[in-house]
Amino acid sequence: MQLEVGMVLEGKVTGITKFGAFVELPGGKTGMVHISEVAPTFVKEIRDYVTENQTVKVKILSIGEDGKVSLSMKKAIDPPPRPAGGNTAARSSRPGRPGNFEWQANRRSSEPASFEDMMSKFKQASDEKMSDLKRVTEAKRGGFSRRGQK
Repeated sequence: MQLEVGMVLEGKVTGITKFGAFVELPGGKTGMVHISEVAPTFVKEIRDYVTENQTVKVKILSIGEDGKVSLSMKKAIDPPPRPAGGNTAARSSRPGRPGNFEWQANRRSSEPASFEDMMSKFKQASDEKMSDLKRVTEAKRGGFSRRGQK
């Protein structure tokens, strides 16, 4: 069997090291799955994900001039389906920006906001936050300024 970059195959894990797993491919050729290509999450201990003699699905990432075959298990699996309409669930569960300030121009507007409009809104929000901060700080100090005067 002729191996080509991009092929997805099944192979048998023949060896495990701290940096990856060796997989025997059809035709007797052996490739290596680096620890960073084992799973879509951080892998601290590779033996938590694969065992020797286990059959795994791998994708060929590269074939070196010296014949070394680089494999990936995480790229061989199908990505999870995305929800229709974009990633609104992740956006709604994520905490808002500080002060709920709109950092980007409103995308629903038919005409783009000018730089001056965005700066004006930013300055207004900044002034409001500074006055709130000063009010809270003065309340904690008992209404006195730095020099002890009212």
